[in-house]
Amino acid sequence: MKKLVLTDQAKADLAGLDRATRLRIAAALQRLSQASAGNIKKLQGIEPPEYSLRVGDFRVRFSYPDGGTVRVNRVQYRKDSCR
Repeated sequence: MKKLVLTDQAKADLAGLDRATRLRIAAALQRLSQASAGNIKKLQGIEPPEYSLRVGDFRVRFSYPDGGTVRVNRVQYRKDSCR
């Protein structure tokens, strides 16, 4: 199981969502930290590498700063995530 770290921006993004959506995203993040499971895509042209986890209409941008940590950078609605 990897350690899950949320940036201040990710915490603010989550705080602005309704409870049901937050719970869905929290469950997806738990699966990600335990088994690297989910609809994950590597984002192109970003160094150091970042990844996107699809949770319904939301995208969770995250990275692996070291082998045992998942750092969540942003949680955004899908239309806003690629801008």
